[in-house]
Amino acid sequence: MSMNKLQSTSGASSANGIKMLVYGRSGMGKTRLCATLPNPLILSAESGLLSLREYNLPFWQINNVTDLTEAFNWVQGSNEARSTFQSICLDSITEIAEQVLSNAKKLAKDPRQAYGALIEEMTDTVKKFRDLQGYHIYMSAKQAMNKDEVTGKQMYGPEMPGKVVGPSLPYLFDEVFMLGKNKDPQTQKDIHFLQTQSDFQVDAKDRSGALDYYEWPDLGNVINKILGATAPGQPQAQ
Repeated sequence: MSMNKLQSTSGASSANGIKMLVYGRSGMGKTRLCATLPNPLILSAESGLLSLREYNLPFWQINNVTDLTEAFNWVQGSNEARSTFQSICLDSITEIAEQVLSNAKKLAKDPRQAYGALIEEMTDTVKKFRDLQGYHIYMSAKQAMNKDEVTGKQMYGPEMPGKVVGPSLPYLFDEVFMLGKNKDPQTQKDIHFLQTQSDFQVDAKDRSGALDYYEWPDLGNVINKILGATAPGQPQAQ
C-alpha cells in the first residue's frame, strides 16, 4: 500500500464539512438556523422563509424532485457554487420527502410500491447531500414521536412519511440535534436550545464529543466547536 493513500482523521472534518440533522416542532426556528451558518445556500421546500426576511440569503425553491436534482448537480460541480457557498441547507427534508412520495404515488399502482420508492429515493438523496465534500450540510426536519419496530420504544425524532424513513434518518448523521425551548425562570422568556445527546425521550447524538449537552442554537458556533475553534462570547442555553 502506498503511503500517499493515507489521510489524517484530524483534518477530515475540515475538508469534508460538518453534516447536521436538526428536528423540532413547527415554528420552533429550524429555518432561522440557516442564517447562523457560514455563507449558506438554502434549498427551500418550505413556505416559512418569512422568518429570514431580515437577512439577505440566497435560496433555491424546491418544488419537485427535478429541482432537487438540478440543485445538487450545481452545488456539486459548479466552481461558482463552491467559491460562493460554504453551507447547504435542505429545509426541510420532511417536505422534500412528501414531494417524493407524491410523485411516486402518481407512478405506482400499489401504494406499497410508492412507499418503497420513497425509502430508496430519500435514503439516496440524504446520502448524496451528506457526502458532498467541501460544504457544511444542514438538514431540518419536522418532529414526530417515532416507534422502534424492534423494541417498541417511542422517542422524539425526525418526521418523515411512512414508518421507516424517519426513524432511520439519525443513523445517517454524526450530528443529530433536537431544537427545543424552555422558559427562563427569572424572565419567563423562551430560551431556545439544541439538545445534542439522547435521553429517555429524545433521539440525539454528537459523535464529535466537542459539544455540551445543550448548545446555543447557532450552527456556526457548533461547527467551530467541533472543528476545535470555539467562537468566543456566545451565551449558553439554560
